[in-house]
Amino acid sequence: MKMSWITMTWIALGLSSAVLAGPPKPLHVSRTIVIQAPVDTVWSASKDFDGLAKWHPALEKDEIVKGTNNVPGAVRSLSLKGGGTIREQLLAFSNPTHSFRYKILESPLPVVSYVSIFTVKPGKGDTTIVNWVGTFKRKSAAENPPEDQTDDAAKKVIAGIYSSGLANLKKQVEH
Repeated sequence: MKMSWITMTWIALGLSSAVLAGPPKPLHVSRTIVIQAPVDTVWSASKDFDGLAKWHPALEKDEIVKGTNNVPGAVRSLSLKGGGTIREQLLAFSNPTHSFRYKILESPLPVVSYVSIFTVKPGKGDTTIVNWVGTFKRKSAAENPPEDQTDDAAKKVIAGIYSSGLANLKKQVEH
């Protein structure tokens, strides 16, 4: 049985629009900075899950609202300067590898399915390399989201958070 050209065209259009209307794709942002200080000094300044407000300039305060600091399962509430709250859960924490992994539970940010890894490693000489990596999807599932909710906008927001935080951590530790 032969399909008509019109039937095949409608099927093809239907399939292509289904692909276009699919969920947002996974995105990735990574920022790295070299700090002129020993790894133990940098790790001490940045490791506490409830200590991000001590070195990130966008935060007014943070606190553990469930569980215990630096123990997987802990949930922290971050109060943003100017308003807004982010709730995050610690997924893994390792003093030996100077790293932790966490996810966002609730946030005003234009992202969903966000998971991040923060790592502090020795560099050359008396330097330390800090790497902050995140994977996520844009929050808007629209095929053509508003400009402030596109993949690029989501990546720009996360990159800005990482860059400003790492720059301030460097400033504080190197003082």
